[in-house]
Amino acid sequence: MPPEEKKEPEQTPAAAPESNGAPTAEDLASIKAQLDEEKKAKAAIEAALAERDKRITELQASVSVVQQAAETAATELTQAKDAHTKAVAKYLGAVKLANPTIPGDVITGASIDEIDASVAKALSIATAVKATLEAQAKETRVPAGAPTRGGISLEGLSPREKIAAGIQQKGGTQ
Repeated sequence: MPPEEKKEPEQTPAAAPESNGAPTAEDLASIKAQLDEEKKAKAAIEAALAERDKRITELQASVSVVQQAAETAATELTQAKDAHTKAVAKYLGAVKLANPTIPGDVITGASIDEIDASVAKALSIATAVKATLEAQAKETRVPAGAPTRGGISLEGLSPREKIAAGIQQKGGTQ
């Protein structure tokens, strides 16, 4: 047989007070249980708030560290950019000095790769110009030394000048 179940009378939230207006023992027990639950809930909320405040403080400290790291990184980046700019300028000057046959304004660039590309382009142009000039020089070749002597042109000379030129050619005096 099943054990006897003890049934408690159903409680209503607003139980009827005793005849003198005081709450019954059951009402007091119910209110005390409810108060205990609310105290536990309040303690849990306070603990959660304390944990949240602790976490906020930790996060603020982390944010501060990250901000300092970001500022340091930004400073280092600026210094690295300045150093890079100076290095590229010095490289540009060195390349111009190393290539005196190329006009300085032809060699340009904001990076080492751009400078190298402009030097390569300038060298190819210089090579092409040199080859063209050498080809032109070969076409108009002049022999070394004095030109060959040819006879004196007697055209346009008077008869007297022609006689004087003939005597001078034969080695005579005038």
